Amino acid sequence: MIVKTRAVILRETKYRDQSKICSIYTREFGKMSVIIKGARNPKNRLSGLFSAGNVVDLVLYKKSSRDIQLVSDGNLVLSPMVPDPDMERFAILYRIIDFVRHTTENDERNVPLFTLLAGTLEQLYHADVNFQQLYAWFLLRFVSVLGFQPSLQKCVFSGEELLGAIKTLNLTELYFVMNPGGLALPSAAGPGMAKKQLIPVRLAMLLSALADTRLPSGNSIKADPLDIEVLWNLLQDYCSLHLEHARGHKNLTIVTQILMK
Repeated sequence: MIVKTRAVILRETKYRDQSKICSIYTREFGKMSVIIKGARNPKNRLSGLFSAGNVVDLVLYKKSSRDIQLVSDGNLVLSPMVPDPDMERFAILYRIIDFVRHTTENDERNVPLFTLLAGTLEQLYHADVNFQQLYAWFLLRFVSVLGFQPSLQKCVFSGEELLGAIKTLNLTELYFVMNPGGLALPSAAGPGMAKKQLIPVRLAMLLSALADTRLPSGNSIKADPLDIEVLWNLLQDYCSLHLEHARGHKNLTIVTQILMK
């Protein structure tokens, strides 16, 4: 049958003389593989459309009996080449799309994940974006969409409201607990409990601000770049741990390599 869908190009591979096989993530069907005949012919109007990171509207001949679907038409929606190529943008882009490619299975529809991916790339391709901040936000949202949202408003152990406890007890540090995921009061996180990391309250508040932001634009969240880097490392550890429960060991190894680049 002929179907239409919006998709993000995750990976492109040359096939035969002038064609391509691409891994894509679609709104309607999740991750899938497609073939674009003649896509490497400069005279083909689809030439250049199927590059990693592009967001496209596609028309497919889809058959459930085959693993690779045939693209018949497409139009470009977004490209990392606009407004201008940027090496830092490309570095973040490839982390994001590789992360999605290695942590999702074929034919698993997940509209919230597609919305997150496409929305993140749309913001990433703006001229004034804070790349590091956007990637930290993406990691937090990605792991939450997969069902491992950390508790950031209440102590993950006692259930006590953190903001009130911080003011009452004049706290300067909180624990970030890996499993169960979330922030914890020092008094509630005993020495023998789950893997955890002590972080300044300002980082805990920054983490909460990222979680409460629908989609960061420019420098909408004011933060020290070093603090963002610390959150990167924290969220990378958190993602690796929880995706270990959701995916196979091979996928986890690949994800860890991506996150540590």
